Amino acid sequence: MADALLQVRDLRKRFGGVAATDGVSLTVAAGELHALIGPNGAGKTTLIHQLSGALRPDSGSIVFGGREVTRTSLHERVGLGLARSYQVTSIFANFTALENIVLAVQARSGSSMGFWRAVAQEKLLYDEARSVLEQVGLGARAHLAARDLAHGEQRQLEVGLALATRARLLLLDEPMAGLGPDESQAMTSMIAKLKGSVTVLLVEHDMTAVFELADRISVLVSGRIIASGRPQEIRANAQVRRAYLGDELAA
Repeated sequence: MADALLQVRDLRKRFGGVAATDGVSLTVAAGELHALIGPNGAGKTTLIHQLSGALRPDSGSIVFGGREVTRTSLHERVGLGLARSYQVTSIFANFTALENIVLAVQARSGSSMGFWRAVAQEKLLYDEARSVLEQVGLGARAHLAARDLAHGEQRQLEVGLALATRARLLLLDEPMAGLGPDESQAMTSMIAKLKGSVTVLLVEHDMTAVFELADRISVLVSGRIIASGRPQEIRANAQVRRAYLGDELAA
């Protein structure tokens, strides 16, 4: 794929006798929202760990933006523009949503930390942070302490922290987990608005959200990709139906 941003080739990781990823090959095109689905225990989180740099594969290769990153650190990958939402930094519960994003922008830009008063004077940091909050739907919640945000809004703030690194590829690992119906819809709407501005690899069990959002879908079962394609192709794939989707998405 000529416009590939991420290319994974024959990635393998074993834990004792268990092959968590067993020859995974995956391509994510620049600008697309690519969903990764599969049953519990399929190896999705292990794969995300390897892509982010939190876990080193036993073999295989990861190429990001034309650069081999298989053995680079998580921190180096963030610097290159490959970010996983909750691994970028922790939310500071006593700081406002805006202050959380300011700190993330500052860490990326390398601004001098100094005292908090000095940070507050850096208008450009605040302007960029406000823009990020608008992207994740929290513009009106900027001055609330992070601890006072609803659970779903805290998850949105985590995505904002990743975006503040100016990520080119955003790894989202089950962003709807633990959310109620209204919060899930808000998260789905937020991710939909990000499409086109950042490439996304989305791991998610909410099939309604997946089929609403994804440009392409890959299905991971027992550490192997068994199918990749557009949503309508995955929906109609008999092997995928047998292995994971069942009849709930047959219509």
